[in-house]
This record gives sequence, structure tokens and C-alpha cells, in this order.
Amino acid sequence: MDASGTVAKGKKGAAGRKAGGPRKKSVSRSVKAGLQFPVGGTGRYLKKGRYAQRLGTGTLVYLAAILEYLAAELLELAGNAAKDNKKSRIIPRHLLLAVRNDEELGKLLAGVTIAHGGVVPNINTVLLPKRTVEKEGKAPKSPKKAATPKKARGRCVLCRLGCVQCSVLLNLNRGVKSFG
Repeated sequence: MDASGTVAKGKKGAAGRKAGGPRKKSVSRSVKAGLQFPVGGTGRYLKKGRYAQRLGTGTLVYLAAILEYLAAELLELAGNAAKDNKKSRIIPRHLLLAVRNDEELGKLLAGVTIAHGGVVPNINTVLLPKRTVEKEGKAPKSPKKAATPKKARGRCVLCRLGCVQCSVLLNLNRGVKSFG
């Protein structure tokens, strides 16, 4: 206060600084939280969308962190899919493969269609041709023997394997009393 009773003011707009000292450089909330995703941007969209009347500051940081984590996870898996296909650029197909092959992301994005993603390659085992297992050490069959099919002796009609249960049932049907 001076002699006239008025308070001496510093520069206009000093707002808490001593008489207009050097202004501090502003630090964004994303930098404070150590994030790449914009905290202010997510807050702006939340406010614009009218999801709630009031938003806490922690909410915005938390949401930005979650979005950043999901984006990083998806890009990492898509990059691996691109590398598997010997490509250096991620395309929608790689995103689809990354999402559908990951259990948690697949659950999160179950109802989502990715444009130009295609489908996950899958052939039902029933549609595949049956494989014949050849025993090692045996010579290949002659054409005469291969043409005549053998009767399945001692094998169940249902499972065609000759397991213990089936052999017991077949022995009972034949009238054989011994088990084993």
C-alpha cells in the first residue's frame, strides 16, 4: 500500500507471478501422464458427446491410457501378421488376422466387421481327405492285394478300432466266455 491507500499493482495479467516475471512453459496433461494419446482431446469428445454432466480429471487420463494400450496391442499384433506375410506395410487384412487370432481382442471386437479384411482361413476337418496311415517296415502292397478289401474281423461296427470294450462285446456276441 502506498500513501494514498491504494494497492500497487504489477503488470496486467501477471496471474500469480511476481511483477511479470518469465512465463513458464505449459505442460500438457498427456506429457504429465506419460502418454502419447491426447488427454485433452478425449476430454473434449467426452464433453461433446454428453455422456455425463461432470467429468473428473482422472477419468480423462485413464481413458486416454486405455485407448493407447489397445492401439499399441492391435498395432503390434497386426505388425506381426504383416511380417508373417512378408509385408512391410499393415493393411486391413493384417488387422483382421490380428483381431481374430487373439482371444481377448476377438471377444472385444466380436461384432465388428473390418472393411477389406476378408475372413480367417479355416477348413473344417470333416471336409479334408482321409489320410491312410501306413506302418513303417512293411513293403507296399501288390496291386492284386490292394484291390481286394479285407473284412474287418474282431472290430466293432461303430468305432472300427478293435478297442477293449468292443472286443468284449464281440466275444459276447460270438458266445466266447473269456474276457480279455
